[in-house]
Amino acid sequence: MSIDREGPIPPYRQIAASLRKRIADGTIPVGRRIPSLVELEAEFEVARDTLRKAVQVLKDEGLVKTVPGMGVYVVEQPKDSGDSQE
Repeated sequence: MSIDREGPIPPYRQIAASLRKRIADGTIPVGRRIPSLVELEAEFEVARDTLRKAVQVLKDEGLVKTVPGMGVYVVEQPKDSGDSQE
């Protein structure tokens, strides 16, 4: 994926959206590591600080968590309870 550096959406948000899509469509399944910062740096050609911001967005959304010494992993999302019966 190429980053639109001239558009109104910051690069870190574009990268977070790309990773979010991969998680949602199962390209990066639950329990698996997302690409490392080195791998993402090669893919997106941006600074590591930009990538750290993108990963932090996903952490804040509860999509991933850091496993010390291992990397950043996709976590299982709670099931939607919006269809409960009364």
